[in-house]
Amino acid sequence: MNVRERLLAHAALGHFSLAGVDPDARLGVGRGRAERGLAEGAQRLAELQDRLHAEGRRSLLVVLQGMDTSGKDGTIKHVMAQMNPQGVRVVAFREPTPEEVRRGFLWRIRRALPGPGEIVIFNRSHYEDVLVPRVKKTLEEGVLERRYGQINRFEKELAEKRATTVVKVCLHISYEEQRQRLLARLQDPSKRWKFSEHDLVERGQWDEYMAAYDVAIARCATPWAPWYVVPANRKWFRNWAVAQILTETLEEMNPAYPQPKLDVEGLEAQLRAS
Repeated sequence: MNVRERLLAHAALGHFSLAGVDPDARLGVGRGRAERGLAEGAQRLAELQDRLHAEGRRSLLVVLQGMDTSGKDGTIKHVMAQMNPQGVRVVAFREPTPEEVRRGFLWRIRRALPGPGEIVIFNRSHYEDVLVPRVKKTLEEGVLERRYGQINRFEKELAEKRATTVVKVCLHISYEEQRQRLLARLQDPSKRWKFSEHDLVERGQWDEYMAAYDVAIARCATPWAPWYVVPANRKWFRNWAVAQILTETLEEMNPAYPQPKLDVEGLEAQLRAS
């Protein structure tokens, strides 16, 4: 099963709708199979990441987007846990500082890009700079359209000039599922710190955010930086699906360990004699 093909966001004629994706979907995969697959695939994912790190030429940028409680932190925790920390970095983007605003919305993104051999996961990203302004109506439509173009050119530059593969994942949950997760945060003292009254303000604009995601995905789903929409109501399916997307992507990249020119027999002889 090629999970990427089944979860790829197809923006037909410049249009896309999250309403057409069932957040409870699981592609016919049961929980037991998914959890076994995640555990068994962890070693394969770690091997591919190690090969990418050793190769030291290309890189992978993973963009995680989704509404509050959609599981960005949980995905990072469960899917990336087996990777070598030396070759992986997580960057969380919050509201931009005044300096970052002055520099342009892609400035802080460029500073966080992966280096050769590295995997970087963006917990939120440059897409916040088109999603939030569209919902809050802080930018005119013409400015937003220019930003979509800037994003597409930027991501194409990553692919063509920096040898960076870009994978963008939208974690898609339902309105009711978010309610249950926010209630769970309030009811659990160990998770209550994650709750903010601002979450309710954002939740009150759910429909506007769904529309903003529709436009962002439609405008910026490209061959060089595809969008994948992962049904995320079931956490076990979410983790399995994201792991599959990353594994399939890295397998397609097919990184290889360097093969330096060494006199192996001579060096072995010297070591045995020393």
